[in-house]
Amino acid sequence: MLEKITNTITDVVRTVSGKSTISEKNIYEYVEKIKIALLDADVNLRVVRRFVNSTIEEAKGEKVIRSVNPGQQFVKIINDKLVALLGDEKQDLKLKGTDTLSVILFLGLQGSGKTTTAAKLAARLKKEGRKPLLAACDLVRPAAVEQLSVLGEKISIEVYKEDTKDAVKVAKNALSYAKKNSFDTLIIDTAGRLQIDDSMMSEIESIKKTVSPDEILLVADSMTGQSAVDVAKTFDERLNLSGVILTKFDSDARGGAALSLKSVTGKPILFAGIGEKIEDLEPFYPDRIASRILGMGDIVSLVEKAQETIDMEQAAKLEKKMATETFSLEDMLEQMQQMKKIGSMQQIIDMLPGLAGQVDESMINKENLKHQEAIIQSMTKKERANHLIIGPSRRKRIAKGSGTSVAEVNRLIKQFEKTRLAMKKMTKNKGMQQKLMNQFGANMNNFSGL
Repeated sequence: MLEKITNTITDVVRTVSGKSTISEKNIYEYVEKIKIALLDADVNLRVVRRFVNSTIEEAKGEKVIRSVNPGQQFVKIINDKLVALLGDEKQDLKLKGTDTLSVILFLGLQGSGKTTTAAKLAARLKKEGRKPLLAACDLVRPAAVEQLSVLGEKISIEVYKEDTKDAVKVAKNALSYAKKNSFDTLIIDTAGRLQIDDSMMSEIESIKKTVSPDEILLVADSMTGQSAVDVAKTFDERLNLSGVILTKFDSDARGGAALSLKSVTGKPILFAGIGEKIEDLEPFYPDRIASRILGMGDIVSLVEKAQETIDMEQAAKLEKKMATETFSLEDMLEQMQQMKKIGSMQQIIDMLPGLAGQVDESMINKENLKHQEAIIQSMTKKERANHLIIGPSRRKRIAKGSGTSVAEVNRLIKQFEKTRLAMKKMTKNKGMQQKLMNQFGANMNNFSGL
């Protein structure tokens, strides 16, 4: 995500971070490069001007030029300015306690992913211990009600719907139904249009008046850049938004919407859609996104994702196996499958220091990863447990069974032996753990056939 702006700003950071002295001329040169990157990213022109002027003003002072570590100080200023653009701090939904009903009103244009995002948020709230009800009030788009019903069934969340064209009536009745049946959160999916029109706005205004929502959330397509910001401004003027959810954030190479929305509308970005799966909705952390743009990764989010998906008891057993050199090909296969649960390879890359913006998924030989998994799956349990018994005849059989070559089987086993040795050393040396993390890119090259 945000690859274009990340590439440029990361280059600037790498150039400046090791500088022992910085002049005013240097500052203007670095800021000019960042300015061009922001404009190329489709960031609002006024936002760019404010960013450039405030950065130059602060960097020209004693803080940078006369600093002991001017390069680091300059990078910190850039980081702080990016965090401010993105919204300063993570904002949470302002919902009542679970003993009282909270209402969330969803709105947005057609194609923004509004209905899917409503289901994603419902699933997230359910996981957090709430009891949500989805209300199908998009009665304009064909199959919108059916889509929400299918999604609701998939995540085991009830969907309130009626056979009518009166969206205000459905919203009113959904509110009564939610109160009577002890739901603590009502999420209302409203109708969108291909573009903003008075008919749509009037309908949503009527729904708002009827249900008195605690949150009014705009779902906007981050890939539309400044158009998403303009849409947010228009909706906000009529309905007073409380926040924004950016969809398709994982596919947004520019970042214009994310970097402009808060400054232009004053409304926080609450969540970002990072994939098609129902769990692919993340809280929006301005400081973590800024860190990714600067090429510093986002280890905190990566660890949180790992904790959500990896069995801690299983991880402890694995660490013990690593330390005693009993880590097997079976364990290696389990690790491959666990990595898939954490996210796509691109999502993991974006969170790793030094790789964000420098490596993209297209550069990784995903066929090699598939082949490696197929090779291990073609082995017997005894072979996975003890790779030393895999002689020439067995390797030939495994290659045939996995649709690969003997050379690929040999390569996997050789890499496995290297990985196992490195893991044993890592578990015994905390300093090496950090070193291996820093060198993850090099290790991944060997493992994935980059």
